[in-house]
Amino acid sequence: MQGEDPFEQGTASILRQPKAVWATAGASVVAFMGIGLVDPILPSIAKGLEATPSQVSLLFTSYFLITAVAMLVTGFVSSRIGGRKTLLAGLALVVVFAALSGTSSSVAELVGFRAGWGLGNALFVSTALAVIVGAAAGGSSAAILLYESALGLGMACGPLLGALLGDASWRYPFFGTAALMAIGFVCITAFLKEQPRPARKTSLLDPLKALGHRGLASVATSAFFYNYAFFTILAFTPFVLNMTPYKSGAVFFAWGLLLAVFSVLVAPRLQKRFGSLKVVGASLVLLAADLVILGYGNHTTAIVCTIVSGAFIGMNNTVYTELALGVSDAPRPVASAGYNFVRWFAAAAAPYLAPKIEEWSNIHIPFVVAAGAAVIGAVVVWVRRSALTHEAEELEPKHATEDSVTVFAN
Repeated sequence: MQGEDPFEQGTASILRQPKAVWATAGASVVAFMGIGLVDPILPSIAKGLEATPSQVSLLFTSYFLITAVAMLVTGFVSSRIGGRKTLLAGLALVVVFAALSGTSSSVAELVGFRAGWGLGNALFVSTALAVIVGAAAGGSSAAILLYESALGLGMACGPLLGALLGDASWRYPFFGTAALMAIGFVCITAFLKEQPRPARKTSLLDPLKALGHRGLASVATSAFFYNYAFFTILAFTPFVLNMTPYKSGAVFFAWGLLLAVFSVLVAPRLQKRFGSLKVVGASLVLLAADLVILGYGNHTTAIVCTIVSGAFIGMNNTVYTELALGVSDAPRPVASAGYNFVRWFAAAAAPYLAPKIEEWSNIHIPFVVAAGAAVIGAVVVWVRRSALTHEAEELEPKHATEDSVTVFAN
């Protein structure tokens, strides 16, 4: 009905979904759990494999470096073999490499297996929303809301699962993830039928060509600096807090809950009232302030600031996703692939550089650098605001009827 809030419509219909949608959403939760799974056990892995923090942080670097490059491949693959087969291929790779991660005898082996895991996760997550939109009841707003909920729940539960299983051994969270993804493989095999393939096949160069658009290039550049700040928190803070797996898992569980709440519930309302550019700009500045306080505060302050950062990260994730998917005239899968190709390189760089910066200076400076990156992200949004004229509430009608959506964006 005209005048109704799409977000409210999505909330009302989100629970009335076929089994195929729930199977894909459930597997998506586990896939996103894999991102934060290692957070509580990073110190345990370092101790168990006799590795330095910068070496262990390569678990994130290899994972996201492969993910970034894979963004150019996922659309190419899914447009040729179909969404269902792409999902299953991604799940199969995650099952194999997550299990192999648990058998690692050196940090080099573990880093290599995480790279394979990253490829599988990219194939799965980059296709999941397209499949959910194609199979969901209630329109794209309900599908996107369900996907965002799966992302938030996965980011919250990943550290918790890592803590519960990692308290006994750092190897168990990897085996647990492999088992859960194997269940997801079975569910998708049983409940999901093949989705219609796009009318036009995606080439490997399409995402790079899409970055020629001023607006999309601006969003991707800003998101690059934002992601450096985001993954400094995710990958470096566990070493600073230096807590037991249980306590670290509890901190990042609370962080993930705030991320989920602000991403799904708060950000859409703030966007509607103030507009996307003001929300993301203010959120980036607040994240920068939070990072500085985290870096220079005492242990309790660091815990509080880590948790609070989840709120700013949740808002940024939602706004960046909508801007990237609607600011240009490129199809959503192509725009998302180009955007993610740029921003995931920062996610790969931050986990490696933050410990190195500490070695070169002191424990405070990595957070100052991350805060500076967040401010640069805000400056890019401000300077390029004329190219970012599409506010979030104007984006949905533009692409609402597309049946192939790719947003490994959050």
